Amino acid sequence: MNDLAAPRPVAEFTAVARPAGTMLDDAARRFGTRPAIDFLGRGWNWGEIAALADRAAAGLQKLGVAKGTRVGLCLPNTPYFVVMYFAILKAGGTVVNYNPLYTEREIAAQVRDSGTTIMVSLDVAMIHEKIGKLAANGLFQRVIVCSMAAALPPLKGLLFRLFKSKELAKIPAGLPYLRFETLISGAAKPSPVAIDPENDIATLQYTGGTTGVPKAAMLTHANITANVQQVLAGSPPMDEGAERIMGILPFFHVFAMTAVMNFGVSIGAELILMPRLDMKMLMAAIARKRPTIMPGVPTLYTAICNAAGEGKDLSFIKFCISGGAPISIEGAERFERLSKCAVLEGYGLSETSPVVTATPPSGVRRGSVGTPLPGTIVEIRDPEHPERLMPQGERGEICVRGPQVMKGYYNRPDETAKVFVDGALRTGDIGYLDADNYLFIVDRIKDLILCGGYNVYPRVIEEAAYQHPSVQDAIAIGIPDTYRGQAPKLFVTLRPGTKATPEEILAFLKDHLNKIEIPKSVEIRETLPKTMVGKLSKKELVAEEAAKTAKS
Repeated sequence: MNDLAAPRPVAEFTAVARPAGTMLDDAARRFGTRPAIDFLGRGWNWGEIAALADRAAAGLQKLGVAKGTRVGLCLPNTPYFVVMYFAILKAGGTVVNYNPLYTEREIAAQVRDSGTTIMVSLDVAMIHEKIGKLAANGLFQRVIVCSMAAALPPLKGLLFRLFKSKELAKIPAGLPYLRFETLISGAAKPSPVAIDPENDIATLQYTGGTTGVPKAAMLTHANITANVQQVLAGSPPMDEGAERIMGILPFFHVFAMTAVMNFGVSIGAELILMPRLDMKMLMAAIARKRPTIMPGVPTLYTAICNAAGEGKDLSFIKFCISGGAPISIEGAERFERLSKCAVLEGYGLSETSPVVTATPPSGVRRGSVGTPLPGTIVEIRDPEHPERLMPQGERGEICVRGPQVMKGYYNRPDETAKVFVDGALRTGDIGYLDADNYLFIVDRIKDLILCGGYNVYPRVIEEAAYQHPSVQDAIAIGIPDTYRGQAPKLFVTLRPGTKATPEEILAFLKDHLNKIEIPKSVEIRETLPKTMVGKLSKKELVAEEAAKTAKS
């Protein structure tokens, strides 16, 4: 190794390894009477949220939750998510995050892979009907059902029950179902659990990894609490106990789990929760609550600008960070004109809890995802020879060291070994560090498609396409999309003697994929590109689409 290749030292920083559940205890102690959550007009303070989490933790322990018990959260952003997340950790269990938009097939696969035995869901039909079918097939020992109406302000809850009853699921009586109200009806405190922060797994966070096959990153209590400490150390000065964070990014996604929920808990901020993206409701909430911190993805900032108009004043926002996908210079500057504050960018992945870099508040550099967080070392390595560090300024694979880096992939030692080199995590992304230690991402090794901040795995789309009786070969790639950054496009060939139209294939896929994964278009071809050994090849199709974009 030569001096030029050595990674740059970062500011001295030592994270305190601690059980993740203690973050909520600290919030209750320091900010007990301060607002904690606003959910569509109903509020809770930090003391109330902590008390509910304690009661839920005691209820979980009564159900048998202990160290290593996998408890799933299949919830939108509601007070229940915050309460149950910390209840599971305080009971000693492991949180398994589920996307409520997943299909029944996708949820079932994750349940079996993770060993989830208890699922927490909402009594909204769109979500619960999938959980109910899996419960009927014996996949869960228990299903804890939370009431949407009970979380709303009293009048809204009554109106919801009266006029939106069709949106509510009918919950069967008896096992395996248990109402949230029953769960919290027992002891006020859980039995203490001895947590080893460095080794005990707090969260199984699913990611596609470098192969496109979803795997569970094992995030320890130390990983999660360290990353919160790192984000706080790298953030602008905060008025602890008085900030208000817009919580529209879904908490089941690792970005929001850390940068919104856990970060908000750590500074005693009020979390303004939205169960789904509805622009009318969002703009009303922004006007009513005047959030001071706005984490988001590029499409969210674009949507807010479109809804607000150029003359709107959002100068009460003093800190916002964009992640999940690159934000355009035009998009950042447009939002900055509304908010009068800089849009800072960050970079991370599920395997790093997730934040690796963030733009320093005093040094925005367009096109960069910022500098490494305190305590983090970013190395650029030769993708073909990862044992070799690249000189400063040269492109290579981004590799990461730090207290936020996962323990490994659950039940996948071979996959774990592949993503570590000399103790550093290989991200699968290509980038470089400039002379000031700013990281620039220039390409992706992975085939992931980034749709509005969500990871879409081409293999999932391809496998769904293969279930169509007429599809012979399938390739899914990402194509540029003005709103979402990227969108999936599917190329297929048909089996001899069969017929199908793109519209028919799209209709078929809608029953096999969630909304984010649905291709923007389907193109039927006579043949698809293949490598010399006969494998289907994506790169030719990617080049074709890039050429089309360049001409338009």
